[in-house]
Amino acid sequence: MKDTLIVNANIVNEGKVFEGDVLVKGRFIERIGKDLSSVQASEVIDARGKHLLPGAIDDQVHFREPGLTHKATIHSEARAAVAGGVTSFMEMPNTVPPTFTIGLLEDKYRIASKESLANYSFYMGASNDNLDEVMKVDVSNVCGLKIFMGSSTGNLLVDDEKTLEGFFTRFPSLIATHCEDEATIRKNTEEYKGRYGEDIPVSCHPLIRSAEACYKSSSRAVELARKHGTRLHILHISTARETELFDNTLPLAEKKITAEACVHHMFFSDEDYDALGTLIKWNPAVKTATDREAIIKAVIDDRLDVIATDHAPHTLAEKDNTYFKAPSGGPLVQHSLVAMLELYHEKKIRLEKIVEKMAHNPAIAFQISKRGFIREGYYADLVLVDLNQPWKVDGGSILYKCGWSPFQGRTFRSKVTHTFVSGHLAYCNGAFDETMKGQRLTFDRK
Repeated sequence: MKDTLIVNANIVNEGKVFEGDVLVKGRFIERIGKDLSSVQASEVIDARGKHLLPGAIDDQVHFREPGLTHKATIHSEARAAVAGGVTSFMEMPNTVPPTFTIGLLEDKYRIASKESLANYSFYMGASNDNLDEVMKVDVSNVCGLKIFMGSSTGNLLVDDEKTLEGFFTRFPSLIATHCEDEATIRKNTEEYKGRYGEDIPVSCHPLIRSAEACYKSSSRAVELARKHGTRLHILHISTARETELFDNTLPLAEKKITAEACVHHMFFSDEDYDALGTLIKWNPAVKTATDREAIIKAVIDDRLDVIATDHAPHTLAEKDNTYFKAPSGGPLVQHSLVAMLELYHEKKIRLEKIVEKMAHNPAIAFQISKRGFIREGYYADLVLVDLNQPWKVDGGSILYKCGWSPFQGRTFRSKVTHTFVSGHLAYCNGAFDETMKGQRLTFDRK
């Protein structure tokens, strides 16, 4: 691997922005200093006028492999992630077949080792009947256990109370939950079917998958975690009321219960359904502008700990459908960092806070080894961004296999120019170098 010296960068790291240089040697950050220009390196990148960030770590993506590769693959979505400044991802178990066994979990790791440009980890999936298999997971090299405590497909929904208690009692590491109350959603669905039949407007989605459904399930997860001392991480908080479940009185490393905000819940509101329709149909649903602003506030005041995407691509043909037939989810991982930087330009969030929530905090919350920070001795997962290089999201720039984005047509003011993955310059001004792949994440857990 080439040694690379990055000079004159505005480094954003650990609550500060300062000008400096970074020497990358092999896979690691060798030195950080004020004037390293005399140091010998194979390549020198002059980053004057740009900002150097630790690579984003996305703790919730759906890359669709195996079984759903007409929508996406680990290869295609990892490339999109790297182009967007996401250097590590954690992928969900609802593939085909679902990741309910150690063998199926390791199959994913084998695919990623050959195909993923980004660093990677995969969740073990929970079902009503795989508790014994889950207990075989090595928590030092698997990011966590995913439990769907809400509507899903097949047997991904864990609704057996005894089994749920078993997971919360026995699993020795992080449990990540999707929280929406199934009974409430079914009741609301029947009510809206009574009004509209099968032709329910997509704008009713946040009323069917309601704030009540989210709070009822999230509060139940928090109750279980407190009862059993479980390490709980609640995904994609979508309502103002849910933010009240979490506190900011402890340092993150000491929290047993943490929570995530997603880019789409910080960017869109129910006012956007008329223009974007099923393209912004997610579970949990995008809700009101009041909910959106409350989520941003809870990110800033540290009740919500992590910003992620829930990247979940579907084809346009699948999305171009009636309410019940159009699947929920959308592609976001290429545009998550620049979307958050747009909120920075709008003076809604500071650069340091974006880096904290997208890089530092995922590393702390998941206890990821030597990533998430610009520190000597840490892996060189680094991103250079130009905060003043506008570009338009269009068909030619979208890298997702599904070929579309909910941000299509939008001009972002910031652009990712370089992305280093474990010391390898994987992306530079629109060009990829795939001669080296990402690495499997490991975790500092006993």
